[in-house]
Amino acid sequence: MQRKFKINVDGRPYTVTVEEITEGSSLIFPEPGSMNIPEPTAATPNPDAASTPAMPAAGPGDEVSPLAGVVQTVLVKVGQDVNEGDKLVAVEAMKMVTHVFSHRAGKVTAIAVKDGDAVDVGQVLLTIG
Repeated sequence: MQRKFKINVDGRPYTVTVEEITEGSSLIFPEPGSMNIPEPTAATPNPDAASTPAMPAAGPGDEVSPLAGVVQTVLVKVGQDVNEGDKLVAVEAMKMVTHVFSHRAGKVTAIAVKDGDAVDVGQVLLTIG
């Protein structure tokens, strides 16, 4: 049975609908102390999965972001020679800057991000050929 209530949170009024769970009704959560979880009756689609494009897999010369954040600075240019261990990109997350270093020597053949771009973990930043 559903019941409506008016509640105040931090001085703001809200109207909420609450469903009363009684003996014999299906539970969303298991009983306290129990590890038995009811099987889901139908699979619910993930709405974020359809709207988020799949990230392409990184190739052998790709340098990827080790964390989600914002590109603070791209420190190299296309065509620039780099050595293993050179700083390539600075990524900021939670007011901390993390530098991405080259894992190989070569020439920067492509840069996939620019200053201010938001990046996810594993996203390709640039390619070294």
